[in-house]
This record gives sequence, structure tokens and C-alpha cells, in this order.
Amino acid sequence: MDRAYAQPLDVRAVAAVAHLSPAHFSRRFRGVFGETPHRYLQRRRVERSMFLLRETGRSVTDVCFDVGFSSLGTFSRTFREIVGQTPSGYRSGHRPVGVPHCALMANTRPRAAATRSSSSG
Repeated sequence: MDRAYAQPLDVRAVAAVAHLSPAHFSRRFRGVFGETPHRYLQRRRVERSMFLLRETGRSVTDVCFDVGFSSLGTFSRTFREIVGQTPSGYRSGHRPVGVPHCALMANTRPRAAATRSSSSG
């Protein structure tokens, strides 16, 4: 999923690689990573788009399609949910940086939303 983030997600195919049913794979994935396979893929796409918006002059629309979204509206909404600002707002507030890409990724990677534990007390 990390290498092919721009490709459509096929949970059935990914689950087959893990020798699990799609439903069981999705449950186990969520248990381990704290988010569904679909949300994980969206976050990876947004992470890559952050780099492209910051480091290239490509339009927001081009970046949207480059990272695997098929709708600009879905891309913008998802980007805002994960990053907290619009793609254009992110671009205007973040300029190219001169550090190795691996260090940049480690420090700017969007995090999965913390899961709330329900307590009745």
C-alpha cells in the first residue's frame, strides 16, 4: 500500500496477499494501525501531496490526481480533515525545505486520529 498509494485500493487483493478474508483483514488492520485500510491509504496520499505542494509548482488539481484521488472535492476535503487546512492554504504557509526527504517525512507525517476509548465512569 505504501509503494502503490496512487493506485486504487483493492482490499480484496491486499487481503489475499495476507491470506485473510477482506473483512478479517480490515478488522485486523484497524486493530494494528488504528485506522481502516482506506483511511491509511488516504493519509499516505495526503502525506505525498504535502510534499508535492511544498516542493513543486504543480497545480493542486495535478497533485490531486498524481497521488491517486479521482475527485478534487474529495481530495480537498480529506486533506483538510487530515492536515487541518486546505491544500492551497498549506502550500502558501509551507515552502521547500533543505533537509533530507526521510527526515522531513518523519517530522511532518500526518498522524492517525487518536481513537477514543469509551469509559462509563
